[in-house]
Amino acid sequence: MDMSVDYLVGLSEAWLPVVLQYGSKVLLALITLLIGWWLINTLTARVGALLRRRQVDPTLHGFIGSLAGIVFKVLLLVSVASMIGVETTSFIAAIGAAGLAIGLALQGSLANFAGGVLILLFRPFRVGEWIEAQGVSGTVHSIQIFHTVLKTGDNKTVVVPNGSLSNGHITNFSREPRRRAEISVGIDYSSDIKLARRILLEIAEDSRVLRDPEPVVVVTALGDNAVTLVLRVWAATADVAAVTADFMELAKERLMAAGVGIPFPQRVVHLVQG
Repeated sequence: MDMSVDYLVGLSEAWLPVVLQYGSKVLLALITLLIGWWLINTLTARVGALLRRRQVDPTLHGFIGSLAGIVFKVLLLVSVASMIGVETTSFIAAIGAAGLAIGLALQGSLANFAGGVLILLFRPFRVGEWIEAQGVSGTVHSIQIFHTVLKTGDNKTVVVPNGSLSNGHITNFSREPRRRAEISVGIDYSSDIKLARRILLEIAEDSRVLRDPEPVVVVTALGDNAVTLVLRVWAATADVAAVTADFMELAKERLMAAGVGIPFPQRVVHLVQG
């Protein structure tokens, strides 16, 4: 019995200084870990709420929140380890080397990720808008982290990397509420231009055509076989395609009915007898 008591006393004398030395550090580290973990979760939740208020694409909400949470929690764990007395220099160096290796291996994906963030923040286009970029055109179906999905007019799915998309030219056909439609028609040189202009302006008397600016008809080219007239009208963006198609058909019918010739390519050959 005395031996066991002496053993316990000796054990306590050996460990008590260690407990007194590191106990307060461990307790402080645990408190820091708990409070820091709660603050990180609160911060990431507020970042998600901010993105929703800024109308950032929902695809990005969870990704940014989880990415920020992982980064902050890794930093928190490193800080807590240093508070206990763990040497963190080599640990930080290992994390840096791993990050560099991953970055080099995934540099293309990281460029696409950065491009997706820029697109979602600066909004050069939105889901549902019709754009032309990187040699393709279509309706924006979705904006993903690494790529944007377009639906073409014939219902093909085109996937465009965000990196090249954010660094290239983008034509947005849907952003403005109204656009100009142009209907180009060629008439014979012998035809009356004033008559053709009057017919085209009568076609423009359509409820879909805006009155400001007013429709105009101008001569744009004197070609080899025809005089080119262009009818320019303004309409709501959603009506431009239909207005262009309808007016092209009406122009052909009414010009021919009025005796205004619409020529086709031809060549006149003069024979010289020697």
